[in-house]
Formats: sequence, structure tokens, C-alpha cells
Amino acid sequence: MQVSDIFRFRNREIRALHLTWIAFFICFYVWFNMAPLASSMLASADWLTRDDIRLFAIANVALTIPARIIVGMALDRWGPRRVFSVLMVTMAIPTFVFAFGTTKEQLFMSRLVLSSVGASFVVGIHMTALWFKPRDIGFAEGFYAGWGNFGSAAAAMTIPTVALTVYGGPDGWRYAVATSGAIMAAYGLFYWFAITDGPSAETHRKARKAGALEVSSWRDLVWLCVFTVPMVGILAIIVYRIQLMNYIDGLTASICYAAIAVVVIYQVWMAIKVNRPILEKGIPEDDRYPFSSVAALNLTYFANFGAELAVVSMLPMFFQETWGLSAVAAGMIAASFAFVNLFARPMGGLVSDRFGNRRFVMLAYMFGIGIGFVLMGLLDSRWPLIVAIGITILCSFFVQGAEGATFGIIPSIKRRVTGQIAGMAGAYGNVGAVFYLFVFMFVTPSQFFFIIAAGAFISWVACLMWLKEPEGGFGEEYVLSSVDHAIADAARQKKDAETELARLFAGSQRVALADKGDGLTLTATFRDLSDLRLAIARLGGAKADKPAA
Repeated sequence: MQVSDIFRFRNREIRALHLTWIAFFICFYVWFNMAPLASSMLASADWLTRDDIRLFAIANVALTIPARIIVGMALDRWGPRRVFSVLMVTMAIPTFVFAFGTTKEQLFMSRLVLSSVGASFVVGIHMTALWFKPRDIGFAEGFYAGWGNFGSAAAAMTIPTVALTVYGGPDGWRYAVATSGAIMAAYGLFYWFAITDGPSAETHRKARKAGALEVSSWRDLVWLCVFTVPMVGILAIIVYRIQLMNYIDGLTASICYAAIAVVVIYQVWMAIKVNRPILEKGIPEDDRYPFSSVAALNLTYFANFGAELAVVSMLPMFFQETWGLSAVAAGMIAASFAFVNLFARPMGGLVSDRFGNRRFVMLAYMFGIGIGFVLMGLLDSRWPLIVAIGITILCSFFVQGAEGATFGIIPSIKRRVTGQIAGMAGAYGNVGAVFYLFVFMFVTPSQFFFIIAAGAFISWVACLMWLKEPEGGFGEEYVLSSVDHAIADAARQKKDAETELARLFAGSQRVALADKGDGLTLTATFRDLSDLRLAIARLGGAKADKPAA
């Protein structure tokens, strides 16, 4: 795939790519529409304080981690088209509640629920993987993520103008937020009808079980349980921060901690429940995949995307205080870290596609992140500002490129569970952000950069030891196992059965065949008893016509 191919709008896969990154862009625009309007909110509502805004900022990322896990499972069950559309329409509701909320509690709860829109990233990753071949997936995923991520920067640049100029008045911020939510809901409806889950109906392959990620060995199951704990357990840090700000008392915090512990136990139990019968039955050799690669990529995304979210939140103040800049100038310089996303992340995927060795590219980028943050840790007021800016951009180049390289590998690990693998890796990005921002409460900026560098080097070691070059990572088609083919055959047989049942139950309002436990459930709805009797008569005739064995 060439860079110029992104302008070939007649190609179905290119149209799908543009439709999907725009959906992601809108979701990120809505997700980050509060921070640029904070001053307007404080000016128009005398019952709000700066501490309230800080609490809303914490709530804005709180549920993103569990949401990415849940969405990852939903993707493998229902496909990205449905999940993306439903997510966008549903998340418009808390957006409207936040826009027109009249109490602190309403704003907090709506922002907490709205944080789930951050899971949109995982949906687009899965959709893009369905449309592009393994040899092109790195650039396609990088382009999708880089341009979609820019929605947060676009919100910072445009939504204050919408609030102050287009609407104006003390409630301008409310109408600006509501407008972004309305656009998201409208695009969600449009997306439902504008795209399919891949070029054909058989492109999307369902996992056997959507309750937890399938693994290939008992050892991998142990590692899955270990890596499940931080994805929910990290929420304890958020509870601790909220308690420190005196928004909840000790009893409420204890209840929250207990709830988190229950969810962690439930997630581990589900992993065991889903995988135990599969492992006891035995995994065909061609259906096995190395969970060690998933673990390594979880840690890389912890170290790169987690670092990005954490650094972006503190970089303006770092430049302002270190070089005595104005808030506007420091903000513009810090924005360069996000602007690099537009080309560095697609380039990371492109390099992964072109180099011929995705593992080596991943290692190179993670090592570059470590070096970059070591250099940033050395920065102080004695360094020329232009050099500091150059180092910041260079570091960002490696960070964004590593993100693109990470999702250049994920779709090739195990096609059938791409959604769940992407959901887990994406969740670890947010785990990294929460962890790094928590650490930042107790250290200086220079120490903070060195800690992030240490995280990158630890991730590099994990990749060196655990990451395997994905099979068929540069092929024309993804590698499918005997189990994948069996699932596809079962789906075709089910479709044929539904067609036959629809014929036998002609006149019924609805005929549905659904998986339930280890069997199938047939549901048929009739207008009246006469229609039911006719259907029974047809069933009897079909049985009579069947030749004896």
C-alpha cells in the first residue's frame, strides 16, 4: 500500500478507512470537549470550583479501561459496525446530560459514563483489520489512529470558538458540548448504513466464547489471569485520588475498593470458565497462538500510549515553569507533541509494513522512546528552548510510531480474537496513563521523564524476550486455523437452517435460531393460533415426505 492510496476514494477499503477514522475523530472530539471549556464553565456556574473541574477530568478517564475490555468482547460477538454505531449514539446521551446539567453530581456522573467513549479506538482498530490485508495493516491502522486521535487537539482548537463566537453568552459552552454530541449521534446512525464489517459477510469471524480471551495453554491461562488484574485494579488509584480530594469519605472509598476487588475476581473467574473446557478438550496445533506476544504488546502500549496521555497533561506547565513562558506559548509548544500524531503514527505502521520484520521495528521504536525520555529528563532552563522543542518532537516521533507499530502486529496474532486482544492492549494504554499520572503526584518533572524512560526500557526487554514475529504478517490473507474454518462452516450451516425454518414457518412474524449453552434455541412468533397450526401441518408434511433411512 502506497501513501497516495489514501486518496483513492473509489476503493471500498479506502472509503471504509476514511469513514472509520472520522468516526474515531468525532468520538475523541467529544471525549476531550471539556478541558478547553473549563474557564467558561467556571465563569457561568458559580457553584463550580477548580477542584470540581479536576474531579471531572479524573472521571473523564475512569471507565475507559473497563469499557475497552467490554467493547473488545462485544466486537468479536457483534462486529465493529454495530458496536461503533451503538457506542456513538448511546454516548450522546451523557453528553447532553453534561451539557445541560445543573448540579455537580449530574456533571460528575455524566462525565463518568461518557468516559466509555474512549473505547471507540478499539472498535476502529478491529474494523480496519477486517478491511485490509496483513501486508498493509500497519499503515492503515496507523493512519486511522493518528488522524482519529487528532480529534482531541481539534477540540482544543475549535470548541472554544464555537462556544464563544457561534453561540456566545454564559451558556455558550453548553450548546457547544451539546452540538458535538448531536453530531456524534448523527454520524453513528450514518455509520450503521454506510459500512459493512469487511468486504464480505464472512470477513468477520466470531470467537467461540466472548466472555474472555481464548488462550492456547494452561500456562497462557495463568498469564491471562495475571494480566487481567491491573486492567480493573488500576481503578483503585482513581478512587484513592478522589478520596484525597475529599469528594468521598473513607466508607465510600472502602465500598469502591471492594467493588473493584469483586470485578477483578469475576474477570479472573470468567477467564478460567471460558478457557477450561477448551483446554481440556485440546487445542489443535494450527489454532495455537503465543499469548506472550499479547503480554509484550500490552506492556508496549502501557509504555507508549500511557506515556503520551500522561505527558500531554503536564507538558504545558513544564515548559511554562522551566523557561518562564506564557501559558499560551507553552501550550502551543506542548501541542507539538500531539501534532506529530498526524504523520508519526501512520509512519510507524508504514515502517512496520515495509521493513519485513515487525518485531524488530517494535524493538527499535521502544528503544527510541527510552532514549527520548532520558534526554527529556536532562532538560532544564540551561538548555536552549529550540533544542528542548526539538527533543520533545523527536521523543513524540518515537512514541507515536511505537503506537502504530503495536497495532501493526495485533491483527496478525489471532484473527478470530482480534477485538479482545486490541481491547486488552488499548486498556493497558489507559492503565499506563493512570499509573504515570499517579506517580507524577510525588516526583519532579525530570524524575517523571526518567521513570517513563525506565518503563520503555522494561517494555523493550519484554518484547525482546516474549514478542514473536506474527505468522503471515505480510501475506495476502490472514492465517486461519482449522477451528476458524469449522466456525465458518457452522455459521453457514446455521444460516441454511434458518432459511429452511423460515420456509417451514412461513407466515410467522419472526423466526430466530440462537446459540444457548451447548445447544440451539429456536424462537418463532405467530400472529394467531391458526398460523401456528398451519406451521405444524407443514412440519408434519415435511416429515412425511422425508424418505425412510
